[in-house]
Amino acid sequence: MRYDLVIFDNDGVLVDSEPISNRLLAGYLTELGHPTSYEESLRDYMGAAMHRVHDLVKERTGQRLPDDFDDVFHARVFAAFERELKPVAGAVDVLERLVTDGVPYCVASSGSHARIRTGHRATGLDEWFEEQWVFSSEDVGRGKPAPDLFLYAAEQMGVAPERCVVVEDSPLGVRAGVAAGMDVYGFTAMTPAERLVGATQLFGDMRELPDLLV
Repeated sequence: MRYDLVIFDNDGVLVDSEPISNRLLAGYLTELGHPTSYEESLRDYMGAAMHRVHDLVKERTGQRLPDDFDDVFHARVFAAFERELKPVAGAVDVLERLVTDGVPYCVASSGSHARIRTGHRATGLDEWFEEQWVFSSEDVGRGKPAPDLFLYAAEQMGVAPERCVVVEDSPLGVRAGVAAGMDVYGFTAMTPAERLVGATQLFGDMRELPDLLV
């Protein structure tokens, strides 16, 4: 393959979590007096770290979310993951191909380490990721669209940014990958292609990815 490292986003790329988490986020924000539809949650928060939720609510309403917002939200999400979460169709096929071809890979997610690991355990993807291959926005000062997380992952994996490819499904993630100087393959299963501006390549079925990377 033409790259020395494949960096996967997690939510929506490896685990089919975006419908679950955005449904719950929209419901919780509405419950707290900040009416939000599922579509608005996808538009505003998909691919973002939790601080973006706090920042946008404060910016738009002048109000702060409760101190326990993250804890309550994550408890709801983790419970739903245990009941409903599945891997993205084709994700295991891609990981098998990378292992067969000897191509290093890792995950770099806006989600917390606890969220990543909960999702991976629920879907069986945990067997594909060593602890040292898992990176979270918790590990850096700024989440996506800043490039910090992808640059940190590349550094920790010992690969130069220009030899990395990012697999992303959110506009914020694409912007972060581009800012990091990496090629970005935009996954359009949930996100309209026109929203993934700047992506090097677009694809709609995860099973297509290995051949695109050759």
